[in-house]
Amino acid sequence: DLEGVLQKLDYLADLGIDAIWFSPIYPSPDVDFGYDVADYCDIDKKFGDLDIFDRLIKEAHQRDIHIILDLVLNHTSDLHPWFKESKKSKDNPYHDWYIWRDPLAEGVPPNNWRSVFGGPGWEYVPELDQYYYHMFCKEQPDLNWHNPKVRESLLNVFKFWLERGVDGFRLDVFNMYFKHENLLDNPVNRRGLRAFDRQ
Repeated sequence: DLEGVLQKLDYLADLGIDAIWFSPIYPSPDVDFGYDVADYCDIDKKFGDLDIFDRLIKEAHQRDIHIILDLVLNHTSDLHPWFKESKKSKDNPYHDWYIWRDPLAEGVPPNNWRSVFGGPGWEYVPELDQYYYHMFCKEQPDLNWHNPKVRESLLNVFKFWLERGVDGFRLDVFNMYFKHENLLDNPVNRRGLRAFDRQ
């Protein structure tokens, strides 16, 4: 936990360590080792709290050790308040913060995209008669980076941590934030198989 790291800073400094990179330490249900973030601006209780984090940054900087956070901005947890609101109705102001689409005429997912973890990348929500896209677990709905309000809110996440003294960030799946707006099917792979079999 953070207190444990704090207690070992002298040892790390003696080793010549000049930076500590933390995997996600935000509140999370831990479906995917913390990469399903439920709150971008807090610390999961199992690691500590913001007061301990602030002390850690101060003490680390006194030893010329930088603090780097892992930021997961492609998706959130399905328990994040944004997604909970998004799921309430198609008219909810947060609905467009995620990638929601109606089924195709035959009632199947909007395209053939698959999850990195296997299976289709779309999860059906009967209450809305819509699918939402998840590149990873179904508990990790992808954010809609085409929405300027999403981008603004995520930039404020950077600001929140920078103002606390964080020195830098590792951006998880940075190359995958923006999806094609037309949600085109993925091409056939080399073996002639579709990424998602509609049959």
